[in-house]
Amino acid sequence: MKKSYVYFIAPLALLVVFIFGFYWSAHKNFEDKEIAKVKEVSDSKRAKLEKEAKDRAKAVEEAVKLQEARRIQKKAREEKDVRDKEEREKARQARDKAGRDTEKLEQQAKRLQKEIDVAKKEVTEAQTERKQMADEQTFLKAYVAKAETNSKSLNGVLERIAAADKAAEDAMKAAEAAAKAAATKK
Repeated sequence: MKKSYVYFIAPLALLVVFIFGFYWSAHKNFEDKEIAKVKEVSDSKRAKLEKEAKDRAKAVEEAVKLQEARRIQKKAREEKDVRDKEEREKARQARDKAGRDTEKLEQQAKRLQKEIDVAKKEVTEAQTERKQMADEQTFLKAYVAKAETNSKSLNGVLERIAAADKAAEDAMKAAEAAAKAAATKK
């Protein structure tokens, strides 16, 4: 054989050894390995998708719980706001009512104070008038007593005057009678 066949047969033999020795054994397991890799990749993707789906479901569930909690908190906050608003309104109304009552009571106190001042003034005037009447009564009693005394003295004077007038008249009658008697005696 010629050397040229060696160049052709040796690579061919090596090719056959390579095909049956390495390639065939590698190729035979290659499909299984590829299928296993594909299966592994698809299993990992499926597991990843399942995990993501579970995580997503869990996240959705947590989001729903959080949303429910926020809704409950919002409802509680709105109820609290409504109660606070009502309490503020009641407090404002109570403050306004207290202010009106205060003004009303102040006006009533001023009116009553004026009435008290008027009543005190009337009492003072009544006491002054009572004192004046008592003084006038005392004066009148004293005046009546003096008038009665004067009346008695005047009656006494009038009686004496009347007695003096009667005595004078009697004396005049006696003088006339004496003059008549003297004129008749003459």
